[in-house]
Formats: sequence, structure tokens, C-alpha cells
Amino acid sequence: MFQQILAPVGGSLGLSFIVAVLPVLAVLILLGILRRPAWEAALAGLAIGLIAAVAVWRMPVGLAADAVLNGAVFALWPVMWIVLSALLLYNIAVKSGRFDAFRAWLLTNLPNDRRVVLVVIGFCFGALLEGVSGFGTPVAITSSLLILVGFPALEALVFVLIFNTAPVAFGALGVPVTVLGAVTGLPAHTLAAMIGRQLPFIAIALPFYVMALYGGRRSLRALWPLLLVAGGSFALSQFVSSNYLDYALTDVLSALGSLGATLIFLRTWRPAPDPEFAIDASILNVQAPTRTVASWQGWLPWLIASAVVILWTHFGVFLVGEQKIHWPGLDNAIAITLYDSRPYAAVWVFQPLTTGTAILISALITTLIVRLSLADFIACIGQTLRQAWLAVITVMLIIGLAYLMNYSGMAYTLGKAVASTGHLFVFLSPFLGWVAVLLSGSDTSGNALFGNLQVVAAHQLHFDPVLFAATNSSGGVMGKMVSPQNIATGVAVTRLKGQEGVVFARTFWHSIIVTLALSIIVAGQQFLFPWIIPTLGVGR
Repeated sequence: MFQQILAPVGGSLGLSFIVAVLPVLAVLILLGILRRPAWEAALAGLAIGLIAAVAVWRMPVGLAADAVLNGAVFALWPVMWIVLSALLLYNIAVKSGRFDAFRAWLLTNLPNDRRVVLVVIGFCFGALLEGVSGFGTPVAITSSLLILVGFPALEALVFVLIFNTAPVAFGALGVPVTVLGAVTGLPAHTLAAMIGRQLPFIAIALPFYVMALYGGRRSLRALWPLLLVAGGSFALSQFVSSNYLDYALTDVLSALGSLGATLIFLRTWRPAPDPEFAIDASILNVQAPTRTVASWQGWLPWLIASAVVILWTHFGVFLVGEQKIHWPGLDNAIAITLYDSRPYAAVWVFQPLTTGTAILISALITTLIVRLSLADFIACIGQTLRQAWLAVITVMLIIGLAYLMNYSGMAYTLGKAVASTGHLFVFLSPFLGWVAVLLSGSDTSGNALFGNLQVVAAHQLHFDPVLFAATNSSGGVMGKMVSPQNIATGVAVTRLKGQEGVVFARTFWHSIIVTLALSIIVAGQQFLFPWIIPTLGVGR
């Protein structure tokens, strides 16, 4: 059994940390400074990671190859299967005219103001899509809608990437929280309650933050009631559902609550017209497809997908035919030194009826309801593959790197070094989750990697373990903003394909700023307001 080495560089944890962070730095530099495509950054990071894992952490070549392959397969199924199915649904909506109908509904029922559309679609509707599918598809779909109403592609992507942070911790019907509970041994409902006492502070601020970026102080003064309703209703729904209802439905309930409250509010209040943010007159002339399709039908694909996925999960359909495949040569072949040499399992859970299949069923139902021809349906499949193939390769590379760092021990070197900083750990804790999600693109994977480490460090420092386990998940959602997987999926349906580095550079500092804000919240909850931390067993 291969024993992970935590300080392979001269026995120094500090020097080992510097070497372990090199693959991450390679990805950051290539994306953020050199503005290279995401697949190139991911490939470079993987190459450096392989060299470090084998030459420095002394991981056998066979184990290293197995770890990368395990990550690549996980990237294909279930991650990219969900993305491909969601993009297929999007293309069916476009082909059938329902996407243009959705735009027509927006233009008819919302004020003629791009700022209002940004809040309703980028924040409220995007959160609903995150709750149903996640893995970057909300970014692709909502940015496309914003582009259709006149937003430049880069602006649209940056804004929805920032907005996409609020719902991620409870995405895909609460799976990240469930996994966090499993790896830490803490009650999932208590962790959900704690996360629901952190992220609402971020959620209520996000509409104001993005509007300041887009429209400046003038727009903040003009739209603050709308921003307060959108962010406040989401934050309140997120708190109530995660603490007193069912955390698995937190995103769906929060998004529906925010969307409903915002649309109802706009029935009685509208901002003063501002020509600078008016939607171009040529866009208001709805194209041919929407003249033959009622605008309300623009909601059909998304309502069908929401209903199917919720029922799919509620009745446990995804468990039918599940197979747990112990990865040959890797499963329990590595000892996690940081966790008392516990064997590191490598089990690929293959669910043929996973969420991606549920979304595919939604796409088929939508195809039948809108009476799309077989030829057009096949054309949508081809369009989806052309859009997503490069994103698939990128995600396979980046998640392969994440798995390599996990199994080699490099990730645990990073974690132990951060956890060894004493009381400074309070401020660095969110960044552990940030790094994990930056690499894996998944808050679920970030929780599986560093969730227990946060608990161990909290016990050593006499901090509250519930707070820091939850912080791993809350910090992770900020890393989603700059994850190559998230960005690659987002650019797949725009003209920015291959320019992921440009998008990354625009979002990076926003990601850091919001994570630092979370660090301040965590410090306040630990030292100033410890009563806000739920005791074990509290929650639904």
C-alpha cells in the first residue's frame, strides 16, 4: 500500500506546500495572465502534477495513471452527461422557437431595462437552473439569454458566473451537503443549517455587487428596491428552507421564492426609464419563430426539467441500476497519512439513471410536446456535440488533475499546511474549499476532499467543527466562479470559445473579494456571534 507523504521536500511542510501548489499556479497563470484556452491550462497543470506526484511525492506511475483515469471517467459520467443533456435541452428550446419565446415573454413582462433583465435572469432564473442541474449549465443558458437582449458576451458570462455562487452549496438537490455530512460524520441537516446561516449574507449582497459593476452608483440608487427584493427573498428562502424545511430543496425553493417575489414586485414598482440601459429597438422586434409560438411557452422546457428532476430525486429513480465499481489497482491501494493511514477508497458510482438522464428525459418530453421533427432533434444532438466536445476534454483534464492531487497526497499537503497556521486558519479556511472547487468544478468534490480536514483542524484549534465544515462548502462556491470546468461549459454556447482565459481574468478578483467577505463572516461567527452556530442535531 502506497503511504502518502505529507512533507516530501526535505521534510519541510512549507517547502512541500510550495511544490504542491505549482499545478494550481500553472492553471491560474495560464488562464488569468497568459489568457490561454482552458484545455491548455488544464493540460499544463496535469503535466506538472504528474511530474510532482511521481518524482516528489513518490507515487508509483501506475497509481498516478489510475488516479487521472478515475477522475476523467467521473468527469464523463456523471458530470458532463448532465451538461450534455442540459445543453441538448437548450438546443431543443432554440430549435423549436421556445428560447425566442422565452425572450419574448421577458420583453413583454419586464420593464424595458437590461438591468432588470440581468437580475431576473442572471440571478433568480440562474439559481433555479443551478438547483436542477448545475455543473456550468446555468452559466451557459442564462448568459445566452442575456446576450439575446443585448449584453456583450463577455459581460454576460462574467455577471452570471458571479451570480452563480449563491446557490451552489445546495445545488443538484443538496448533494454537496449530503456528501459533507458523510465525510465528516456530522449531521447533514445541522451542516445545512450552518451553511444557511452563512450564504444568505452573500446572497443578499450579490445583486447589489453585480449592479455596481454593471451600472455604477446611479443604477444602485435607481434599482435598490428591486435588488433588495431579489436578494432578500432569496436569502430568506435559503435560510428558512435549509434550517426548517428540506435542505435538498433549498435551491429550488429559494430560486422560486426569489423569482416569484421579484416578478410580483415588478407588477407594482418599476424603475424610472433610463435610455442608456434600454433594450435596443431591433431586439424588441421579435423574430419569426416567436410570432407562431405563444410567449408563455418559453417556460415549458425549464418547467418540465424542474418537475422531472424533482420527482426523479424524490422517488429515488436515480438509484435504479446503480453499480459501485471499485477501481482496479487504485481502490484501497493508498493510505491517507493525514487521517491515521485510512485506506483511500476509489469507487466509481455508475448510475445509468443519474440526473443527466432525468434531464435527457425532460428533453425528450419537450421534443414531443413542441412537436420537433426527428431531423431537427438529430440536428440538436449534433449541435450539442459540436458545442461541448472541447469542454468535455477540458473537464476530463482538470478533474483528472484534482484526483491526482488527492490520491498522491499533494492536496493533503496543501490542506495540512493551511490548517497549521493557527488562528489565521479562520481566514484561510474558506480558501481551502475555494481551491478544491477551482480544480474539480464541484462543491461536492471539494467537500469530499477537505471537509474532514476542516473538522480535524477545528478540533485542534478548539474551534467549532460545524462552522468550519460548513465553511468548506460555503468557500467552495466562490471557487465555482473561476473553475475552468464552469467557464468552459459557459463559453460553449457563445462566441468566446477558446477565450476562457479572458473570462477567468475578469472574474478572478471578484472571486477573491467575495471569499474574503466570507472569511470576515466566519471570523465574526466564531469569535463575536458564536450563538449563530447551530448545535449538533439542530435542523430539520
